Amino acid sequence: MWKFYAILSALFAALTAVLAKAGLKNINPDLATAVRTVIILIISWGFVAMNGKAKDLESFTKSNWIFLSLSGIATGLSWLFYYRALQTGNTSVVSAIDKGSLLLVVLLSFLFLKEPVSPKMLIGVGVIFIGIIIVIWK
Repeated sequence: MWKFYAILSALFAALTAVLAKAGLKNINPDLATAVRTVIILIISWGFVAMNGKAKDLESFTKSNWIFLSLSGIATGLSWLFYYRALQTGNTSVVSAIDKGSLLLVVLLSFLFLKEPVSPKMLIGVGVIFIGIIIVIWK
């Protein structure tokens, strides 16, 4: 099931880039990010309410709060910089560079989460890196 969710994530990420670029005309990218964030907040809490999971907040540990807060800060900064880049850059190039985060995910998950890195993964990430270089090369 996780693969299905990952495919949906990719689909909606693609829509996010294209729709955001269209929505950024003549407005401040920080304000656009704030509006987007409120909509995400409403949708997220809607899912929580629909599934009756708000009561599960009681089970959060200090560690959960710290790491989720840090993740939220990283997400917010990522969105702010992404929207600034989208406003003036080509959507496909900005998105390609943004997907370069996969390289850092592999490295950081190996270093901090002790997740294995296979030769197949290294080849795949290497191909992605080469693709990003080709896309941004002038």
